[in-house]
Amino acid sequence: MCNFTSLSSLKHLLQTAGVFIALTLSMTVNSAPLTQQQVDVLIEQADSYRMDQDSAQIISIVRLYKDNQLDKTRQYNVYSRPDRESLVVFKSAVEAGQKMLMLQDNFWLQMPKSRRPIRITPMQKLLGDASVGDISTLTWSQDYQGTWQTEETISDYADVSYTTQRIELIATTKGASYQRIVLWLEKDNGFPIQADLYLRSGKLAKQAQFTRGIRDDKLAVTAMTLLDAIQPNKKTEIEYQSIKPWRLDDKYYNPSFLARNNTSEL
Repeated sequence: MCNFTSLSSLKHLLQTAGVFIALTLSMTVNSAPLTQQQVDVLIEQADSYRMDQDSAQIISIVRLYKDNQLDKTRQYNVYSRPDRESLVVFKSAVEAGQKMLMLQDNFWLQMPKSRRPIRITPMQKLLGDASVGDISTLTWSQDYQGTWQTEETISDYADVSYTTQRIELIATTKGASYQRIVLWLEKDNGFPIQADLYLRSGKLAKQAQFTRGIRDDKLAVTAMTLLDAIQPNKKTEIEYQSIKPWRLDDKYYNPSFLARNNTSEL
């Protein structure tokens, strides 16, 4: 194997040979591939850093930026339970009365003056400045099948370098927010560093960067930053202000209940 004294000498050699190379801040590391079982365990680990409760209330503060200037701030209370079921209550004054119910691959939006909830598609779930598909509790281990790609060193938003396992996720459910996700997980503990989120059309929609912090005395994802690949002047920061065990009665997960009852107390 040849040794090169610098990246510039390597680039010069490849360009001389007529090969174009785009140098990035990442570097592929030669390593033994992970088994499918190891990949599955790693993805479950990554999920646990975002939420480690079967049923929980997640209070999310969403800050929307345009041209690096704060444009809007919103609050969403998400009530999640097993089997990919969750209720999102819109808490900000300008969105008061709106609710979204997600039961596996079925979705309903309840507007304040509507007599009945509106059935929506997975794509409609992604619409809006702060899509419910991004603030809801998407589980990589339940909604996707992962495949190991390579071991790679990348830098996070704070320019800290990590050795990661790059995993490709392909949606296995119709209701998954994104058809394909490329996910970089820290090699030693499976903590998520970055994710590229792709639409069903194959277009890169967003890049997610994860903030590490402490919750309940344990390492956790405390925030997520979404860089918009389609509208580069837009950025969304989602702060997970509170995550705690919480069980709602079954009635709240019935679409008909949303229209008949006030859930402002949630």
